Amino acid sequence: MTGSLPKRVLSYVGLAVVAVYCLAPFYWMSVSAFRRPQDQFDNSIVPTRWSWENFHAVFSGDNGFGRALLNSLVVAGCTTVLTLLVGTFTAYALARLDFRFKNAVLGLIVATTMFPGISQLVPLLKLFTDIKWINTYQAMILPSLGFALPLSVWLLTAFFRQLPYELEQAAMVDGCTRGQAFRKIIVPLAAPGVFTTAILTFIAAWNEFLIALSMVNKKEMQTATVAISKFTGVSGFDQPFGTQMAAGVIVTVPLIAVVLVFQRRIVAGLTAGGVK
Repeated sequence: MTGSLPKRVLSYVGLAVVAVYCLAPFYWMSVSAFRRPQDQFDNSIVPTRWSWENFHAVFSGDNGFGRALLNSLVVAGCTTVLTLLVGTFTAYALARLDFRFKNAVLGLIVATTMFPGISQLVPLLKLFTDIKWINTYQAMILPSLGFALPLSVWLLTAFFRQLPYELEQAAMVDGCTRGQAFRKIIVPLAAPGVFTTAILTFIAAWNEFLIALSMVNKKEMQTATVAISKFTGVSGFDQPFGTQMAAGVIVTVPLIAVVLVFQRRIVAGLTAGGVK
């Protein structure tokens, strides 16, 4: 940061405030997860006695949380792959090809994000019931794909438009077809945008709750977010805050790992694009 000392101090203070605001809920969730069950209503900043009981409780009994994590991974992974596959080709066509009503098509795609997700539950539930898709992975993947595609297409279209046309023209002069130029030149240079889109899509699909809750009523098919909401205490009537906090930590850790891994790929993609 450049500028006078007061400006730099103010900038650092602003960054610290934002960091504390964003990290405080996760910190409190982590601290609550490590409290003993009998201390779950303790408000101390640090647990008086650290315990792993809540984490053991997450995977004990009939919670089925291990299977729920696997279900979330399948749904989020398939949604991310399909979103990138469809979104990349769609965004490339909107950014590079000339056809009538191109801007109208892009505007229509973005406009689909304005519909509240809950307003689509009834028609989706009716449709999936008629075709017998209830309690299946595709009943959760396809709606998530519909919610993730508009943002992905918008982001990738803006990224493809920033790439110079001369790169494809030079590749085609060297004998590449448009498809080969797209696969060998444009996609590697677009890696930062693609991985950024993948991160956002995976996080959105991993955290999705409403569709998974509505389309699945079998315990073995529920995702992690739904499983957490259905945790019960020892008696079945008390609220297992500690167990839910521990499950929340477990669900959040993969997202942190994914962001760290893909951030490295983004930096590598930016460097490679600059060299090329």
